[in-house]
Amino acid sequence: MNYAKYIDHTLLKPEATRVQIDKIIEEAKDFNFKSICINPTHVKYAAELLGNSDVLVCTVIGFPLGATTTKSKVFEAEDAINNGASEVDMVINIGALKDGRYEEVQKDIEGVVAAANGKTVKVIIETCLLTDDEKVKACELSKAAGADFVKTSTGFAGGGATPQDVKLMKDTLGDALEVKASGGVRNLEDFNNMIEAGATRIGASAGVQIIQGLESDSDY
Repeated sequence: MNYAKYIDHTLLKPEATRVQIDKIIEEAKDFNFKSICINPTHVKYAAELLGNSDVLVCTVIGFPLGATTTKSKVFEAEDAINNGASEVDMVINIGALKDGRYEEVQKDIEGVVAAANGKTVKVIIETCLLTDDEKVKACELSKAAGADFVKTSTGFAGGGATPQDVKLMKDTLGDALEVKASGGVRNLEDFNNMIEAGATRIGASAGVQIIQGLESDSDY
């Protein structure tokens, strides 16, 4: 099993510089991560530098609040794909979900799925702001909207992934969608806990440390 391909090597800090982007691009190529996950402003640049590798470019849509309009999210997704993104991680309309405006939430996701034009769409449900019932509903709406993954967190809302949330999401969806754990996955133990709970993708800024930990493990 190629554990490096579980990892979206992530840098979403607003103050990220071109030097820092260069660094995660080189690390992603060196360790053969699945993708780098970066803000949209860096997508075109990163896609050019990663063109001769199998490392994908992932970016975020409606990030980090999810409170932009569907039209805005659709434009962002189209722009990101045109600039070279292979995957987009969108934040749901959290307030609409909590209001019970489920059709609005589903149409928001559907708009991004359509704009992605066959590229992978991961739906960030921001688990730390939801009840378990709301998490289940968000997963069901993501499935109905045609997304590929549900993702736990932005990492910007005061909470990150937990094995309990990953398991709940996986139990809800079975094999219909994959689960990405993101936010607070900082070491090998965290990584293993998320994989055991059912995650098939990990969003982490600590990807290098995680793989170095795996390489020192005799089971790697």
